Amino acid sequence: MTKDPPPRLRALFAAGVLLGLIAEQVVLFAVPLLIFQDTKSLTDLGAAFALEWLPSLLAYPFAGLMADRDGGARLFRRAAMVRAAVLCCVGMICLMVPSWTTAALMTGGACLSLCMAPIRMSVEKMVPQLARKNRVATMQSLVQNMELLAMAMGPAAAALAAVYLGKVWLLWVAAAVFAISAACWLPLPRGAVQVVVDGSARKVVRELGVGWQLLARNRPVLLLGILNFAINLSVAALLAANVVLVTGVFQASESAYGLLNTAVGVMGLLNLLMIPILVRRFGIGMLAVTGFTLLCGALLLVGTASAFPVYAAGFVAVITGVAVYNVYNRTQRLKVIPHEHLGKVMGPFYLLNLLSYPIAGVLVASFGAAVGPQRLITGLAIALCLFGSVFLPLTMASFRTAIAARASSPVGVV
Repeated sequence: MTKDPPPRLRALFAAGVLLGLIAEQVVLFAVPLLIFQDTKSLTDLGAAFALEWLPSLLAYPFAGLMADRDGGARLFRRAAMVRAAVLCCVGMICLMVPSWTTAALMTGGACLSLCMAPIRMSVEKMVPQLARKNRVATMQSLVQNMELLAMAMGPAAAALAAVYLGKVWLLWVAAAVFAISAACWLPLPRGAVQVVVDGSARKVVRELGVGWQLLARNRPVLLLGILNFAINLSVAALLAANVVLVTGVFQASESAYGLLNTAVGVMGLLNLLMIPILVRRFGIGMLAVTGFTLLCGALLLVGTASAFPVYAAGFVAVITGVAVYNVYNRTQRLKVIPHEHLGKVMGPFYLLNLLSYPIAGVLVASFGAAVGPQRLITGLAIALCLFGSVFLPLTMASFRTAIAARASSPVGVV
């Protein structure tokens, strides 16, 4: 029987994830405000959102291979330190050459996005190492709720710091927090790694091809990736337009923008307490249905809201619905992917379901100003409701079949 890792390591794992996510939230608070303050353009915001995600998409398949070869912990530390260095450079440019602010923020956002893939893949790789099989759902729920907790702490701290330091200095604050998150993962075990015998480009391309083949043959994970793409397209459009909706359409203050994200994090605290109870009582499948239904209803509310309080309630409900659905998303996929190929499969999987983020940015940049951001979100929400009513039951049925087959097979299935 495999020895359960000590609680200290799980605490350091959670602390590193939380601090890294808080730093991300500080950046996500500061950068859109700085760009919108500099350009007053929804088109530029959408373009920045698209540019921010493109490098990440290209990096995910390679990050999966790196996580398989490196084990996860060291990769996380290196990527976090690179992010800290990038933010220091961008902050210096914004202070020294203010006319370059938007260009520097967009370029820095692309560099930070490039590091996002190894960070996410490192976390995926470490979860099975730190959780026994029967605790994977709890561990994935912890990761999900660290994201929501960061949304409570990050924007609130950023809004407060912006009052005393200014928004540009928040970039240095985020850099320091990224560095601390890397330090938290220093004691974590590197875990099983793959020895690289042939590191040539041809070998790398061959391994990437293996990842795509494994994903294509893994029907439930492929269906899940397609469903996630549809969900992320609607949510990403909302996130890309959020600062314009809050400070432009509804004429709310920057502090209200920060408090809105803080309210999402408070819901994360409640989620942290309730998810394990709900999993035991109702099962993981019910979380998928509940989360998806809440998400669709809240998107429609956001799209039709005529006042900021209604919009704020809908926005919080959207992110909460995503969080509840993601417990199913993150737990079930680990049950049908062989651990030795986890990185190879998860790289293409992330590429598939996160391709929607730059597409959403392009949609907001192209049509947001013409049709209005709320109408765009409403249209995407209606499409998601229709698509999900077919694809969600299909995906859940496929997972039940694959998990049953894997349980009855001594070698598992791919």
